[in-house]
Amino acid sequence: MSSLKKILSALVLALNTLVVSCCMVPFALLKLLLPVRAVRIPCDRALMHIAGLWVGVNGSWFEAINGTRWQVDVPAGLRRDGWYLVLSNHQSWVDILVLQQVFNHRIPFLKFFIKHELIYVPVIGLAWWALDFPFMKRKGGATAQQDLEAARKACAKFRLNPTSLISYAEGTRFTPAKQNEQQSPYRHLLKPKSGGVGIALETMGDKFTAVLDVTIAYPDGVPTFGDVMAGRFRSVSVRVHERLVPPEVQAAPGEPVQRIGLQRWVQRLWKEKDAELDALLQAEPPAAS
Repeated sequence: MSSLKKILSALVLALNTLVVSCCMVPFALLKLLLPVRAVRIPCDRALMHIAGLWVGVNGSWFEAINGTRWQVDVPAGLRRDGWYLVLSNHQSWVDILVLQQVFNHRIPFLKFFIKHELIYVPVIGLAWWALDFPFMKRKGGATAQQDLEAARKACAKFRLNPTSLISYAEGTRFTPAKQNEQQSPYRHLLKPKSGGVGIALETMGDKFTAVLDVTIAYPDGVPTFGDVMAGRFRSVSVRVHERLVPPEVQAAPGEPVQRIGLQRWVQRLWKEKDAELDALLQAEPPAAS
């Protein structure tokens, strides 16, 4: 049965992606041929609306085959016309699906940094480009500086339309092996990195409505994308806290953020997140809906 579910899920995902990507092509071509603000802004809004429909269809299908038990705590008053920096722990590719489901139609479409090689993926690579996802090469030397400039340029584009930018401060998915290698001081998290958060705040700090601090826990074990496709995604608990950037981190226009203050703030958030994860994992799993 799980193999059949995987096949059906793959077909639904592929068909949904193909249809949505085809709908995006006219707006992507307009952005490419007429790269002026008067054209770009309405095209970006149309593209994000189409992407939101893609998230909704995928979410409805995955919910139908999994029957996942959700326990979600989200602050009231989130706005689809706001700008948000989303900070989250990272354990699985499923985290992206969870975040999309939690925030779809609550805040602007979520965007995140992705590997440059993925721009060449048929169909979906074009969609990521059209949606202005920042492509990062993530290598050392001169390329590292190029990545920083690419991130700054992407964030500058995000100022034109309401945007939600995800930052996985750990830089990679959590595993016990990575935790041991880092000698991480946290029970459930890797050491956070503040570089990506700093670039976002330097470029868009005055635009952000708030920082959304997200903790994702999987009481029945961390699922894989294959588990979701096969209907084995059992439960998830999500806590979202709306944070303001503290004064010691804020920067004057055109000035870099205060690195020491930023690092201390992120580390403080991670200490609280580790304790919250511990509590969520020890609590009773979410009740069946």
